[in-house]
Amino acid sequence: MSNVVNLARFRKKKKRAEDEAAAAENRAKHGRSKTEKTRRRAEEELKDKTLDSAKRDDADPDA
Repeated sequence: MSNVVNLARFRKKKKRAEDEAAAAENRAKHGRSKTEKTRRRAEEELKDKTLDSAKRDDADPDA
């Protein structure tokens, strides 16, 4: 005799596997490597530091 298979459970398991495969493909396609993230963060910090150093100091608005 064969085993009884719950089709809903089988369908859900198959869909999860397909979704995980699609997610892995998207991560590979759209994801950024650690070095890219680090470089981007360093560029942002440099930009912020440059902008902050160029701010005018308007301590006395009447002058």
